[in-house]
Amino acid sequence: MLPLFNFDQPIERRGTRSVKWDEESQDVLPLWVADMDFATAPCIQNAIMQRAMHPCYGYTLVPDEYYEAIIRWFWSRHQWHIRREEILYTIGVITAIAAILKAHVQQGDNVVILTPVYNCFYNLIRNAGCQALEVPLLCEADASTGISAEGSTLHFTIDWKAVEAALALEKSTVLLLSNPHNPVGRVWTADELGRLGKLCSTHDVLLISDEIHNELTRPGTLYVPAAPVLEEMSVRPLYAVCTSPSKSFNTAGLQNANIIVPDAELRRRVDRAINLNETCDVNPFGVEATIAAYNEGLPWLESLCTYIWGNYAWAKQFLARELPLLKVADLQATYLMWVDYRDYMSMPSQQLSRRLIDEAKVWFAAGSIYGAAGEGFLRINLATTRETVTEALTRFAEWVRTNC
Repeated sequence: MLPLFNFDQPIERRGTRSVKWDEESQDVLPLWVADMDFATAPCIQNAIMQRAMHPCYGYTLVPDEYYEAIIRWFWSRHQWHIRREEILYTIGVITAIAAILKAHVQQGDNVVILTPVYNCFYNLIRNAGCQALEVPLLCEADASTGISAEGSTLHFTIDWKAVEAALALEKSTVLLLSNPHNPVGRVWTADELGRLGKLCSTHDVLLISDEIHNELTRPGTLYVPAAPVLEEMSVRPLYAVCTSPSKSFNTAGLQNANIIVPDAELRRRVDRAINLNETCDVNPFGVEATIAAYNEGLPWLESLCTYIWGNYAWAKQFLARELPLLKVADLQATYLMWVDYRDYMSMPSQQLSRRLIDEAKVWFAAGSIYGAAGEGFLRINLATTRETVTEALTRFAEWVRTNC
């Protein structure tokens, strides 16, 4: 029996300078940015309050306990053996990816991405002076599988011929992977990761794996870290993995992340890039939160995932009943539901998102910000109370029935 944590308890976030809740008017329900509305794990709250009792909040040293907590967590959960010297800390996964790119690429290089994909990837690639080379995922609908048998479920897979063609180009130097994948919710399998690794090795391409959503998986499912799969290969590619407890434990504002870089020379260059960008001093509360999350947070995390997948199952059934032409991605990981609305309308997703804000008073993320392959989709954040999900989807369904 899992410990009881009350995820149905609403928490008033308006007026707290919340990016999610204070950007639009108070009558808009925001289910857009990847930010949970749940109180973080009690063990994290306690660790932060204990640290806050000391009145000096200056620069902090990262203690042995920090590294030990990371190493123990990933070994016990995922049989991933991380050596302490492989870990570089910084203030966020976006910052981490930026440092890796700046340590490795040349101006004008191609960075291959599997789209639709996290919108910040485009900014990172552009800021590094590179070109985003989009390889759209393959998508097919199945009306009978997924958590709920009701409605049409979307399944996303990798277009292997297109990936190989993109990696084979002379200017392609990096594959930037979202694992698990945001926004389509795929947990990549060991076979898929191994195949990507083989292609990267063949074409001398660095594989960067953004694994920030790693612990937000469907109950009974664990994500597959890229590193152990790649380490088992006879000829492994150069790679780096970015992790953080921030998504899984709702601590993004504490600004703390880690880069795992087994190759010593790449690690030296990445460490230099972190220091050149002045992003090497982490938040003292982030350090304490990371230690607490990885040492004590598992019961809360397991209860959280059960609640989120309850939200997904309920939302999928609701949409199948109220808007049966919608197609919903099979959510294996993250708390982000990916919805295809094209059978109802041809309206561009940014226009639809804006109209839903203004007219339905509900905010979903426009699919097109995740690349051309995201046009015709919406991304809906389910990491909120069941009551909020119900009200948001009710407003959405009423608007579609009125306007389509």
